Amino acid sequence: MEKDTTIRRIKSLHGRQNNVSENKNDSQDQCGINGCSEVKKKPEVSLYLLHEGVGVALVTVFILVLWGVVHLSLQQLVIGKSTGEFNAIRARKHLERITSVGPRPTGSPENEILTVNFLLEQIEHIKADSASGPNSVTVDVQRPTGSFSIDFLGGFTSYYDRVSNIAVRLEPKAGAQHLMLANCHFDSVANSPGASDDAVSCAVMLEVLHSLANLSTPLRHGVVFLFNGAEENVLQASHGFITQHPWAKQVRAFINLEAAGVGGKEVVFQTGPENPWLVQAYVHAAKHPFASVVGQEVFQSGVIPSDTDFRIYRDFGNIPGIDLAFIENGFLYHTKYDTSDRILTDSIQRAGDNILAVLKHLVMSEELADSSEYRHGNMVFFDLLGMVVVAYPARVGTIINYMTAMATFLYLFKKCSHPSNVGGRYIKELVYATAVVILSWLVTLLTVLIIALVVSLTGRSMFWYNDFYTCIFMYGSAATGTMVLIHTLAKNLYYGGVRRLELGELYFDVSLLLWCGALVYLTANDLCSAYVPMLMVAFPLTTKLLLVREFKLRGASVKYSVLYQLGLALPYVHFMFLIWVVFEIFTPILGRSGTEIPPDVVLATLVTLATLFLSSFFLHFIYLARSTKWLLAGLGTVFTVFLVLVLCGMFFPYTADPSGPRPKRVFLQHTTRTFHGLDGQVKSRDSGLWINSFDYTGMQHITPIIPEINDTIRTSCQEDRPFCGYPWFLPVKFLVKKNWYLPAPEVFPRSPIEFQVLSKEQTKWGTVKITFEVKGPSHMSLYLRPHQGASLSSWSFGDGVPQYHLAGEYFIFYSHGLDAPAWNFWFEIQPPREEDPSGPEGIISVAISSHYFFGEDQRTVQLEDMLKRFPKWAFPSSWVSTYHMYRY
Repeated sequence: MEKDTTIRRIKSLHGRQNNVSENKNDSQDQCGINGCSEVKKKPEVSLYLLHEGVGVALVTVFILVLWGVVHLSLQQLVIGKSTGEFNAIRARKHLERITSVGPRPTGSPENEILTVNFLLEQIEHIKADSASGPNSVTVDVQRPTGSFSIDFLGGFTSYYDRVSNIAVRLEPKAGAQHLMLANCHFDSVANSPGASDDAVSCAVMLEVLHSLANLSTPLRHGVVFLFNGAEENVLQASHGFITQHPWAKQVRAFINLEAAGVGGKEVVFQTGPENPWLVQAYVHAAKHPFASVVGQEVFQSGVIPSDTDFRIYRDFGNIPGIDLAFIENGFLYHTKYDTSDRILTDSIQRAGDNILAVLKHLVMSEELADSSEYRHGNMVFFDLLGMVVVAYPARVGTIINYMTAMATFLYLFKKCSHPSNVGGRYIKELVYATAVVILSWLVTLLTVLIIALVVSLTGRSMFWYNDFYTCIFMYGSAATGTMVLIHTLAKNLYYGGVRRLELGELYFDVSLLLWCGALVYLTANDLCSAYVPMLMVAFPLTTKLLLVREFKLRGASVKYSVLYQLGLALPYVHFMFLIWVVFEIFTPILGRSGTEIPPDVVLATLVTLATLFLSSFFLHFIYLARSTKWLLAGLGTVFTVFLVLVLCGMFFPYTADPSGPRPKRVFLQHTTRTFHGLDGQVKSRDSGLWINSFDYTGMQHITPIIPEINDTIRTSCQEDRPFCGYPWFLPVKFLVKKNWYLPAPEVFPRSPIEFQVLSKEQTKWGTVKITFEVKGPSHMSLYLRPHQGASLSSWSFGDGVPQYHLAGEYFIFYSHGLDAPAWNFWFEIQPPREEDPSGPEGIISVAISSHYFFGEDQRTVQLEDMLKRFPKWAFPSSWVSTYHMYRY
């Protein structure tokens, strides 16, 4: 760069720091950072600083326009005209028919009979219609039994018995050696009609099957359409298919259709592992692409407490695939509001167009026949506003990333090698400025986190749940104001005698350097998400180089500022899309993430990080602006107003507004607990309504409406009892430690659990083997807690090795379909060398809970009465359960 971009510490000729123009003929302006160099006569030019109001207006308009473009692209569900191959109207009728039976938990007649019969009926129609065509349709109803261990929610073991799978094989009449798998699940969680999760996917698959079966040309390979009936039971039916069905050995790849929200666009958020040809197939064939490798790496990091059948096919079938899911409006996920009328026909059309086109492409491809030949490396993939997907091999991405980093280092090296950089002054200034930026990040994050903690401690947590933008106004204004204040202080106090234009140049270099550091780090760790910092380095660097002359001649003029922002538009609009995805996924999750994680701290952190990242290349303008006092005053006012409104309780987290409900999630179980001693006799028994709040606010908003549910009936964990002595359906007690237990009459299910020991024997290797038989409802949870010094050595589940003990406890999830026999299992336990006199009697505590999710046993009079008292803005998911504990 030219010499007049170096840092100069000078005194203003008239005692003013922020001159609108500076005379480059002034001999003081020829002084480098290490003193004055030879003075050369240069033509007089005016170097302008940016007016505060103009700068704020330009940045605000830039952000709002790009945010508007992102939202506009998200609303365009179907881009262009549909080909007509996929009939969304017919698919909608399938969706309405499936959801018309209501909730469909595994084992219920609604799931195992009504839905299964409907699907079989539709498949038979398709089979008859396509009988004269070149392809054949074969149907098989599978009822698998099996077990496996999985490291989800801390890890547990799953056992299933006669769950339902409907497998439909479409292939050329001459047969096919290689199969593509398309998967959906038709079961739902209890108390939810499950339209988006996942009935709409099964409706789409029925129509895709219809379209492919009626093609006039034979397929090259076959397709298995798997309608599985036990996904909500933690991925059981897919495990039964991939490990036991004879067709599974011929499956070479799969597409899984899922949901984490209700409607909108379905996004590709997982692919592989490796097998880049699958991504290329999606890019080539999808009519309305929507994909992000960032989503894949975030999801697979485990930060999102969820999983899909993708994991089963990948881990137990060793086959690659594509995972798609609806992610919008996750507030309604797994609630009574997940109804078919909330899913737009255009959402069905775009999903159908995409799935049909991708499947058609894959079953005609060469790669499917020998996918192992194409299993090399990963792919970088991302879409631009849903119009086009960019995809290239990760190894190519590595080259691009390092070339971008090298260009940055050359740019900075040129400045370092300039004659004015005597004694490494530029490097020192760059290091100091980088320290200022990092310090501003830390102070900003700490400030906003303190505010979030204050909000949480004053009981105003989740004020943003019903209106997300309130958190942007409060936490966003606090983050922006703090950051601007720190840099304003640095500009006026530390850089008191430095030319503003050159400060702006310096802080642009700092932003470039930091993004380049992120680029090198992510690339070195083989993360495909490194393309994001690559874009955030390549475009600003190119823009700055193109604007060198404009900046030298006119400084921070309006023209320069506009052109500078235009150069940032593409990486920024994509980055804003990624920010939208993050908030679209995480904001609803914070409403169901338990009582232990302060959601305001998480959300405030996300808002602050988004602010810091977006502001990185606008630090440039803070130092080029004449002043920031009005900006700081405005941000301070916005923050103060919203803080006062929040602390006064003006924003209520929940609403039952039909157009956009934001329900509070509460789980209620009317349960009876029975505790047995070593002799098998009942030592104690109690009954009550066991209440779990699945968000951080607990019962603070419920207690004024239902006074009985207050802190006087809060439960405490009884450590000597498996899972604290309560009927946990899943092992999530570490997320939901605040529970309430309201005494209530005993429950008497019509099909009570039957639990008995078939045998107890000492083995020749010193262990004790105990065999059990259980008869009960379709959902049960088994808890094993070896006492101090004892340990489980083997059992009848999975591969026989006890896995995933949670603080010394083991959780076994059980479910069954219709006509399942009694559940028989055994385990071997190594007794302790010495008994613990202070511990419970025996060597192990065994507890089993039963869960009645449907039918007459699901409700009691007391439970119904309590449900009626809950406010409309709450979604209480309820059922009857029992808990029995035994010592051995």
